[in-house]
Amino acid sequence: MPAGTRRMLSRKRQTLALRETPRWDKLQGIRRACARTGILNSGETSMARGWCLLAVLWIAPALPAQEASFIRENYTRRTARIPMRDGVHLHTIIYAPKDQSQTYPMLMRRSPYGSPPYDEGAMPGILGPNARYAKEKFIFVYQDVRGRFMSEGEFENMRPHRPKRTDPKEIDESTDTFDTIDWLVKHVANHNGKVGLWGVSYPGFYCSAGMIDAHAALKAVSPQAPIADWFFDDFNHHGAFFLSHAFNFLSAFGKPRPMPTTVKTVGFDYPTPDGYQFYLDAGTLKNLNAKHLKHEIAFWNKLTKHPNYDSFWQERNLLPHLKNVAPAVLVVGGWYDAEDLYGIFNTYQTVEKQNPGVTNTLVVGPWYHGAWASNDASQLGDIRFGANTAAFFQKDVELPFFKQYLKGEGDANLPEALMFETGRNKWERFGQWPPAELKKATWYLAAKQSLRKATEAGDAFDEFVSDPARPVPFTAAITPRMTREYMVDDQRFASRRPDVLIYQTGALDHEVTLAGPLDVTLEVSTTESDADWVVKVIDVYPEGYKDEAGKNLGGYQRMIRSEVIRGRFRDSYETPKPFEPNKRATVKVRLLDVLHTFKKDHRVMVQVCSSWFPLVDRNPQKYVPNIFEAEETDFTRATHRVYRGGRGGSRIEVGILPKNAGGR
Repeated sequence: MPAGTRRMLSRKRQTLALRETPRWDKLQGIRRACARTGILNSGETSMARGWCLLAVLWIAPALPAQEASFIRENYTRRTARIPMRDGVHLHTIIYAPKDQSQTYPMLMRRSPYGSPPYDEGAMPGILGPNARYAKEKFIFVYQDVRGRFMSEGEFENMRPHRPKRTDPKEIDESTDTFDTIDWLVKHVANHNGKVGLWGVSYPGFYCSAGMIDAHAALKAVSPQAPIADWFFDDFNHHGAFFLSHAFNFLSAFGKPRPMPTTVKTVGFDYPTPDGYQFYLDAGTLKNLNAKHLKHEIAFWNKLTKHPNYDSFWQERNLLPHLKNVAPAVLVVGGWYDAEDLYGIFNTYQTVEKQNPGVTNTLVVGPWYHGAWASNDASQLGDIRFGANTAAFFQKDVELPFFKQYLKGEGDANLPEALMFETGRNKWERFGQWPPAELKKATWYLAAKQSLRKATEAGDAFDEFVSDPARPVPFTAAITPRMTREYMVDDQRFASRRPDVLIYQTGALDHEVTLAGPLDVTLEVSTTESDADWVVKVIDVYPEGYKDEAGKNLGGYQRMIRSEVIRGRFRDSYETPKPFEPNKRATVKVRLLDVLHTFKKDHRVMVQVCSSWFPLVDRNPQKYVPNIFEAEETDFTRATHRVYRGGRGGSRIEVGILPKNAGGR
């Protein structure tokens, strides 16, 4: 065989092996990035194309290949069907070190997303949260939760916790975790009696649920981006429906699994990348379900019958049940988590309040959903963070946490809250969160598009026309999905629209650091009977600004935090009520926590609008009891007013961090 042919076949074998590792999707991202920048096009030099191909085909495969080889040589695989108290068996895979000269703790992930590879004898490319763990030697346990992939039973989304069980066979995710751990400590050899849990997103929920009334062997748990309450996480934000996210996720995840399977369901095949036009053309939510989901997604059908915060959602709120948890908890999340930002802060705060004496640490970095588990988290969109923050977290935070509490090795030396300060790009340590040193301040929406520390005399208002036929987009990108980058996107595309109100300070003469939640009070009215209210807090960069890489970001309007509330829920999430046309009403909404420094010469901007499409579905603006059942004729234009001035004017309450706080 010619040498050239041998080299080609070798590359093909490496590429095929790489497809079976978690790095394949990352490398495809590299390839697509190369294509977008033109490196793979004939117009670029062959050297540039060569470097990109080298990264994809040669350099990158070496690392997972080495990791997979180490796992094959040092671990054994065992598959178990673990019985639960009601007789259902959960599919579980156990990877144990071959070296039996010492005992090892068990580190487990319970997931609805599968536990590949399923073929007997096959080994994964990575064990544990990232590639650092295999060489540290744990017993790794992966389990398909009830009703998913190869486990028996019926799956239920955000299965409600049952604190008062009268039937000894009654189950929830807490009991399934307890029963699994109890079986493991009795049937797995060579363990040290300690178990840890970790998981990101939905698996983060299973961490939270699994540490309630924790098994005695459960010593350390890390809920990462955990879902906490689905009326405020993911698909619902203060009653406003996150349309593009819910549709994209449930069109795949929501498909039925009548029998155990190893096959992952496939999502929706969008006919166009233009999500704004796709959802606009679909019309009402009722039409969207009929035309594109065919009424076949059971959970979509359920949630459409529960537009208010009724018992369906309330019993899926895990927060009240987070009691008697594991002795060490590490809650992890990202400032730019577009999915489960609510769950991060509320899980931490609830564990803190309901479990005195438990070690409870909060870590928040400059991350999108799950970015802390990736290979590189040095940038999101146009915003750079000065270093690979994921590598820091994996090496200096997460691994030391599990080693300390599961192996008794070292001291992770973690503060109560380890928070990345955006704007200054520095990690800060706090004795509590929100910081005790915060100074409260109120900024008022004022005349001439200004944001001021003092309210104006008298009453005035700004108004705009909100048209459901031309809703404000949530991003300038052409995409059918909720993007990661929208959390830091340049907002100039929105501020130039007539249906978006803007208010901003002058250029700051000193740095201002905001920390903790941001509370907005809007005094509003509408000519119709319903309205959504979207509020964004934005860091406006000065003209001529260039980042550390020399990229020109002059005038960039960097979103820091945003939120939406469906106005009908202004007084109660359980009992909505319409607006009285042309009558002033108060709408309050909390924007979740931040830790961000607005540098000298920057400006603070607040945007207010009434649509955020297709991230959020369109409010008809004519009150209907259930927007999921709205007809085309219910959608109407409306004129909205935002009142300013006087003691009751629209405003935002912030926490300002003094310069000497946080160990700076």
